[in-house]
Amino acid sequence: MEPESVDYKSAGVDLDTYEKTIAGIGPLLKRTFTPRVMQWTDGFAGLFRLNDRINLLARTYHDPVLVSGSDGVGTKLMLAFATGRHKTVGIDLVAMSVNDVLCCGAEPLFFLDYIAMAKDDPALTHDVVGGISDGCVEAECALLGGETAILPDFYKPGHYDLAGFCVGVVERKMMLDGSDIRPGDAVIGLASTGLHSNGYSLARKIAFEVAGLKPDDHVPELGRTIADELMEPTQIYARALKLVYRNYRVKRVVHGIAHITGGGLVENPPRILPEGISLKIRRCWEVPPIFGWLQKKGNVKRDEMDRVFNMGIGMVLVVAPYYAESIVRTIREQAGIEAWVIGEAVEGPERKVELLDS
Repeated sequence: MEPESVDYKSAGVDLDTYEKTIAGIGPLLKRTFTPRVMQWTDGFAGLFRLNDRINLLARTYHDPVLVSGSDGVGTKLMLAFATGRHKTVGIDLVAMSVNDVLCCGAEPLFFLDYIAMAKDDPALTHDVVGGISDGCVEAECALLGGETAILPDFYKPGHYDLAGFCVGVVERKMMLDGSDIRPGDAVIGLASTGLHSNGYSLARKIAFEVAGLKPDDHVPELGRTIADELMEPTQIYARALKLVYRNYRVKRVVHGIAHITGGGLVENPPRILPEGISLKIRRCWEVPPIFGWLQKKGNVKRDEMDRVFNMGIGMVLVVAPYYAESIVRTIREQAGIEAWVIGEAVEGPERKVELLDS
């Protein structure tokens, strides 16, 4: 007796559904395309023209350095699974890599994504990629392509994982590496939109185990549900920093930039500090309520809060002091992001940050 025929669908991969999913993603990519994207039909890779010789107003580079960044969303995805909200984690994915690339003084050029799930789900994939597309529009970079992998038995039903990859470019002579930071430089903090995409293992433990909340429970101290608060997407700082790059001379005015992710203000700024320089940062900004709520509910020590969370500062700029207040006004008025002068660079034997009460 001939054995029963087995096909890919019976193994967990429906190629017809997959093709429909991919077809629905196309418009989400195209809305992000910049003039330097080279479109070709059914290719195996995305093409991007570095110097645009067609558009005379476009920027060209003489000694370009390519800058790359890669990241994911972490256990914030567990909230997406629990709430059925999948679009904002796509924005998070873009933000985490784009914000890293910006720290070198680079212009984000294009983004690639990787989505892996147990079973093809066209609606879910459309939501996730829709968020990625929104993030790329905000970051002014092209969503050039990506991969959607269907991996039966590898993930739980309804679960998936994300990875993102950003490529940017900067003129070598304009590249920021922190080596120009000097004692007396001012430290500017740009406001975060909350937790961004870091510390969610601790945040989820406090909210759902210690406090015993469910995602749709309203939290009076926050003025909304815990899910609304924790699903707030990561701020993308591309437009704010591009304004700074255009209006102020990089290296002469802007000396270093640090993205505040896991490790917080304690561990991220030292990565750009030269030997013999430390930062003194005063807690003078408006801290979003979520941080105080988590600290109180979890009885978390302040040192632990500072190491795990951004505490309301998502990006740090170290700049020549004369221009600090002007840069703050530019970011506030033209980019719509709150910013503060929060400290200064000082001489010190160690590259570290000292956090001081205001």
